[in-house]
Amino acid sequence: AADKAEKEKIEKLNQADSLIFQTEKQLKEYGDKLSEGNKTAINGALDKLKAAHQSQDLAGVDSGMEDLNKAWEAASQEIYNATQGAGAQPGADAGTSSASESGDGVSDVDYEEVSEDKK
Repeated sequence: AADKAEKEKIEKLNQADSLIFQTEKQLKEYGDKLSEGNKTAINGALDKLKAAHQSQDLAGVDSGMEDLNKAWEAASQEIYNATQGAGAQPGADAGTSSASESGDGVSDVDYEEVSEDKK
């Protein structure tokens, strides 16, 4: 029973660690597309989760992960709108040019299957 509880604790802390890493990465990548309100909410939830993770407070980790996910729900719509509005036309042009170039490195090859009978 103690081993199972310890395993659950480690898994929970690993989930929190992963979420912290992903959030920091996404903030660097999409931070310029977020309003100050969403940035503040995400950073507040992130700080709360980091503190709970550091102290290994599992209830705090659960609460922090939930708060952080809720903050990202609001922010993700904002990021989606920003990327769709800015990149709709250029994205369509880039997709057609890269599709025509992608076939250049491909070559057809003849091959023969060798069955057990032919060996």
